[in-house]
Amino acid sequence: MNINIDIPDEMRVYVEAQLMTGAYNSIGEYFLDLVQQDKKRKAQAKLEMLLLEGINSDTQEVTLEYWQNLRSAVLDESSKFQQTSVGNSIQ
Repeated sequence: MNINIDIPDEMRVYVEAQLMTGAYNSIGEYFLDLVQQDKKRKAQAKLEMLLLEGINSDTQEVTLEYWQNLRSAVLDESSKFQQTSVGNSIQ
């Protein structure tokens, strides 16, 4: 897919300077990196928001016992999944 973007001369000069440093091989690669950075930044912001919601919620207190129970539950599910996967594999 091709995308045409009109940018001010000042920004064009900046982008071309980024290419000249050798950090990017093309303008497309530079903009692709910007999009990837934007996605990471938004995912990080969402994670931080969810963590803050969890911290500020009135839920179960997280104790050593809580973590042990959670770990056991996850390992049990993982074990069940692995057994099912092995049982369903083609021999």
